[in-house]
Amino acid sequence: MITVSGYSGRQVIVLGMGRTGLTAAHALAAGGAKVTCWDDGETGRARAIDAGFETSDPLKLDMSLFAALITSPGIPHLFPHPHPAIAHAMSAGVPVDNDIGLFFRSFASSDWGRFESPPKVIAVTGSNGKSTTSALIHHVLETAGRKAQLAGNIGRGVLDLEPAEDGDVIVLELSSYQTELARALTPDIAVFTNLSPDHLDRHAGYGGYFSAKRRLFAEGGPDRAVIGVDEPEGQFLAGQLSEGQADDRVIRISSGQKLGGAGWTVSARKGFLSETRKGRQVASIDLRGIGGLPGAHNHQNACAAYAAVRALGLAPREVDAAFHSFGGLPHRSQLVAEHDGVRFVNDSKATNVDSAAKALQAFSGIRWICGGLAKEGGLGGLHPHLGAVRKAYVIGREAEGFALALGAVDTKICVTMEQAVQSAAQDAQKGETVLLAPAAASFDQYDSFEARGADFIAQVKKVNGA
Repeated sequence: MITVSGYSGRQVIVLGMGRTGLTAAHALAAGGAKVTCWDDGETGRARAIDAGFETSDPLKLDMSLFAALITSPGIPHLFPHPHPAIAHAMSAGVPVDNDIGLFFRSFASSDWGRFESPPKVIAVTGSNGKSTTSALIHHVLETAGRKAQLAGNIGRGVLDLEPAEDGDVIVLELSSYQTELARALTPDIAVFTNLSPDHLDRHAGYGGYFSAKRRLFAEGGPDRAVIGVDEPEGQFLAGQLSEGQADDRVIRISSGQKLGGAGWTVSARKGFLSETRKGRQVASIDLRGIGGLPGAHNHQNACAAYAAVRALGLAPREVDAAFHSFGGLPHRSQLVAEHDGVRFVNDSKATNVDSAAKALQAFSGIRWICGGLAKEGGLGGLHPHLGAVRKAYVIGREAEGFALALGAVDTKICVTMEQAVQSAAQDAQKGETVLLAPAAASFDQYDSFEARGADFIAQVKKVNGA
């Protein structure tokens, strides 16, 4: 556990008793803070009490007695409107922070003075691919013999990490919910994968969403920034952070276009990753046969991970070898089964139009399972990418409306995952792919995209007699 510094003997409120909040409460207490916890749900409050913490409704407390309010990332602090407890704290002038801010202010310790190689932090953000990129960076580091820990928006809370040792590398996946509020953001290397519309209500629009991501770079001041430049926002960010094209503190990455110029670039075209510096190619990797990284969107993830570990000094041959042993992440272009020449692929994490479009471009002959709780902006962005879809099998409570929004593509209203998988498997021919890439949130039928993906896997096993 990372012991939180700066609050010894002071009162702190922790709001939200999920994994993040409970870990933050323990880390604050370990640093000597006097912790009061609160959760709007009875189950969350019971969890805090069972852990030995006092609980009290912040709206009934004198906020002038408290040094800070620490909130979980899912709780809105500004848009669409602040949680009442956060509004109460802000009106009293009490600082509001989250576990990411606590981590960055507490990560370094007095032990670092005896280290030969100070620990490093790589922080990854973006709309799509940040989980795969983070996991891939971690995998490459471990495969190359570097001690690394992975946390943040993926798996483990940041304050649950082990204290850093000599030469450690911490890899953090950070969502916009985490970067927008953290009062301290100081990664050594920061990665921006891409930007597409998501969580717009939480950020009051696309500009607010980009601003939340941009904080990691503008306020974090990383030594090196790896920036995806396939969208205007990434191009703008790269220009803001560099003194010119030859400034190699910024590594520009792309999937689908060749990047040139005098700077440091990593790009992927037609399945080949290429690294250039000062206008000359210095290394390349053939990505086509790497099973854990299918499709152009995963090749962009490979470029981001490659650039990050190269910035740490790893050799191209080390990265190449590690890429080939990467198995991918569950629910992200995950090959679940292959039966009678038909592949079944779980990309339940494709919860928005952009990520689903990228999944659709990674395969041919697609029996597409889609639908769920549609997000803002509609489905028009998918229309240019439906050429490989043989038929769409639509699930979700609003399946009929979702199907209508797909336009001319052949559709079948299935509603349930069971019916969708059965129908798609029955129709699929040898060489085709049954692909779950919903282009929608899962909350109309499932608790999470993981639960939706697990149901897909269960139904695939059922139809294949596994």
